[in-house]
Amino acid sequence: MQTVNVDLGDRSYPIFIGAKLFEDPSLLLPFIGKGRVVIVTNEIVAPLYLDRVQDQLGKQFGSVIILPDGEETKSLDTIAHIYDHLLEGKYDRKTTLVALGGGVVGDITGFAAATYQRGINFLQIPTTLLAQVDSSVGGKTGVNHALGKNMIGAFYQPQCVIADTEVLQSLPEREIKAGLAEVLKYGLINNEEFFDWLAANSESILNLEGESISNAVKICCMAKAELVAQDEKEVGVRALLNLGHTFGHAIETATGYGTWLHGETVAMGMVMAADLSRRLGWLDSQAAARIREVIEKNFGMPVEPPADITIEQYLDLMSSDKKAELGKIRFILLKAIGEAVIEGDVESEILKSTLTAGSQLCL
Repeated sequence: MQTVNVDLGDRSYPIFIGAKLFEDPSLLLPFIGKGRVVIVTNEIVAPLYLDRVQDQLGKQFGSVIILPDGEETKSLDTIAHIYDHLLEGKYDRKTTLVALGGGVVGDITGFAAATYQRGINFLQIPTTLLAQVDSSVGGKTGVNHALGKNMIGAFYQPQCVIADTEVLQSLPEREIKAGLAEVLKYGLINNEEFFDWLAANSESILNLEGESISNAVKICCMAKAELVAQDEKEVGVRALLNLGHTFGHAIETATGYGTWLHGETVAMGMVMAADLSRRLGWLDSQAAARIREVIEKNFGMPVEPPADITIEQYLDLMSSDKKAELGKIRFILLKAIGEAVIEGDVESEILKSTLTAGSQLCL
């Protein structure tokens, strides 16, 4: 097992990374306090791992909330359902919520914890690759709105994160690839050496080979922990973690939540960001083409956005994105592989060229 610490003073917490961590109660029990524990999970994860977590809690186990699977579950209606459960069960401020699942479960549980009785403890047990390397770390919680993704939420840190890499073996191939989009993101924003390593070891990573996948998860968690420690509430450098997300969130919203996996739209969005960076004269053509090739060929992810999204839809959704400031769309763009920047001034015609490039992105 390896441990990465998120340094936030008295709200610091550990991320435990390794295989078979579900079998070690000493990781979980110190972080749940003396109150009852409610596990929040979904219908896919519950049959696989709920019993293991419940057994570790012993007499402190209170109840479980099993949600439907899918991005469409990430809504205020689901939050209300969790509140109903907690209130009907007379759960107090000593209660701990345990998020057992992927990014949707983690985001929902964290937001419920942040707002129930003005804040109760929660911890993350992420069961997808995307959640282990990104969404479970850093305290971003929330739900979607019909007009924008993640527009309702709070920054609220967990007590700990337990990333058991062995559970990734149960994921379908599509989920693994979606998670790897977020892994590649870390290489693109500030670690060219990591991006090169991912490209060179794509086969072993896709096969979830022990040392390769544990190394990837650790490097991502270390990178995110460092950025979160510098900028917890994303007023500066933490925004670099949104590479590909401004485009990706627009695609998710326009096509309907659940049509594409979040990581798939991030993959498309990173290629669009690389293409826009190239058109601005920042990223050379060879680097842009390599980014597309690694994402598409090495890791088998989609890179072409849906053809039926109009320029008007893109501009409307991106201008409403939570990363927009003072009416300007903020993009995370690339000067080079491993060097990302935040940019709020992009010429309209150049942006439209990227939005209509389709199959010719980065080519």
